[in-house]
Amino acid sequence: MNMSRTRRERLVVVGGDAAGMSAASQARRLKGPDELEIVAFERGHFTSYSACGIPYWVGGDVTDRDRLIARTPEEHRARDIDLRLRTEVTELDLDGRRVRARDLGTGAESWTPYDKLVIATGARPIRPDLPGADAPGVHGVQTLDDGQALLDTLARTPGRRAVVVGAGYIGVEMAEALLNRGYEVTVVNRGSEPMSTLDPDMGRLVHEAMEGLGITMVNDAEVTKILTGDDGRVRAVATQDREFPADVVVLGIGVRPETALARAAGLPLGTHGGLLTDRSMRVRGREDVWAGGDCVEVLDLVSGQERHIALGTHANKHGQVIGTNVGGGYATFPGVVGTAVSKVCDLEIARTGLREKDARRVGLRFEAVTIESTSRAGYYPDASPMTVKMLAELRTGRLLGVQIVGREGAAKRVDVAAVALTAGMTAEQMTTLDLGYAPPFSPVWDPVLVAARKAAAKVRGSVAP
Repeated sequence: MNMSRTRRERLVVVGGDAAGMSAASQARRLKGPDELEIVAFERGHFTSYSACGIPYWVGGDVTDRDRLIARTPEEHRARDIDLRLRTEVTELDLDGRRVRARDLGTGAESWTPYDKLVIATGARPIRPDLPGADAPGVHGVQTLDDGQALLDTLARTPGRRAVVVGAGYIGVEMAEALLNRGYEVTVVNRGSEPMSTLDPDMGRLVHEAMEGLGITMVNDAEVTKILTGDDGRVRAVATQDREFPADVVVLGIGVRPETALARAAGLPLGTHGGLLTDRSMRVRGREDVWAGGDCVEVLDLVSGQERHIALGTHANKHGQVIGTNVGGGYATFPGVVGTAVSKVCDLEIARTGLREKDARRVGLRFEAVTIESTSRAGYYPDASPMTVKMLAELRTGRLLGVQIVGREGAAKRVDVAAVALTAGMTAEQMTTLDLGYAPPFSPVWDPVLVAARKAAAKVRGSVAP
């Protein structure tokens, strides 16, 4: 007796880190190998690793690279995922529903057809188009391979002078890592203050703390070239009027969505260069293509506009949503409020929601307040200072953003504000939140609530023309 069998579908995943392999793993949980074949391409040597942990590995806080790997290639393959390392996808043929890939070891190329496609190509470090930017000793830090290359350079370089170009999250964290390794560190920053994700008044606090640690901060400076020695290696970083000696240079300028393949295939991109998807993470206008991670733009729940945020937390959530939908379930990704935390040595830095210039750009009018408090009751040992800045919308009092800079216990307080932003709460409503209190953990009025009280009072007292 003849029995018909349903044809097995094939899912192709381009990119083997957080979003891509989360999608593959979730799809495999929902559909077995007899229903769904999964092929994943990754051009690097590693999968499912924490790129956010690379500065702490370089700095020595994490001593073993493999501790940053959440799931090895062998573990993925054991779950019937055909994972192909050191294989780069070079073309997407959307009409033919196939991808072309090149084995980076042999150079051989082949086409692989798909029924469903996931694009998780991540982001690429911004590398300035400057003389000397590709010289030995100049490093971007985005992948484990990048981190290993930097560590190899540090091990064989006799000098102890490091220049970090850029003072965003990567730049600040790499400055700390190099300082921890005994380097004399200079940070060259084109902005007025480090951490452009903060308002300048809060960035100034970071600036002062970095200089207090012995890091030289050079703000309002544009790098014009990277100078090399007779051996071709980097020897200095030049701005318009100064040179900063360097035995190693780390580029911490930021990242852009890696969407060259998507652009060539004619897929829709947003104003920041990221892929545009619907709430199911399906690429707009394509029934069989999904995208997630650092290569996409997402909805900002506060401003109502699309933005690009490269964070592993989002990438893993995107992958879960994609894998659920590919596997026959239903899930959505509603958007973000832009929460991020970082540190430079013992200084904690946090933000969520909009900065002042973000609010102005989307036409929101607001009141801004800044308060100083402490991490614990003032009389309790080791209470440390904390600065909280809060933005609330004029008239409505709706919370728009919070920034926090302080020592131990400062950064994770931003989570309270992130929940309030997601819920659309006002500053007034925040003042009644029943937060945990005991002298070792907080003053009677938590610093976030002190800021909310001040913001609510300022909104009440304001009169809009």
